[in-house]
Amino acid sequence: MTTSAVCDPLEALPEHDAWLRTTLLARLGNRDEVEEVMQEVAVAAANQSAKAEPVERVGPWLYRVAMRQMMLFRRKAGRRKKLLNNVAQARQPTEVDRHSRSPVDFLVSQERQQEVRQALHKMSERDRQLLLLKYVEGMSYGQIAAQVGVTASSVQSRLHRARGLLRKELAVAER
Repeated sequence: MTTSAVCDPLEALPEHDAWLRTTLLARLGNRDEVEEVMQEVAVAAANQSAKAEPVERVGPWLYRVAMRQMMLFRRKAGRRKKLLNNVAQARQPTEVDRHSRSPVDFLVSQERQQEVRQALHKMSERDRQLLLLKYVEGMSYGQIAAQVGVTASSVQSRLHRARGLLRKELAVAER
């Protein structure tokens, strides 16, 4: 099979797997990250295959998909690193915080965080996952929809419902 022939990307993926992995490894430098990106490439190839629309030049198509998935992976990793840095900074009070924040304020904020964690654990896995993807990972409705496998409008309504459930759980915790 040549790269210029019209073919199904999912069927052609094994033929192109080795050079795609080498290309990604050169850019990412980590085999585990390459595995994650290649899984996303396989999902994209399967989605394209499911559309029953063959690709004319499958090699360049797979390369573009791999590069896009690599960039999405890097963005996600960057957001995660930024979030972890922010959490680490939030846990280490600065000199200003030590002087301006009273011990009572600190304890109240710690208790509130614990209440939120407990309320999240009481929720269903699906609702908890949606809330974490939206507010921890910072994903858009469209990104969450692609991740979970539903429509963006479904994500929006499910998030609305999940936020309401979280509010109720927190209200019960305050009593």
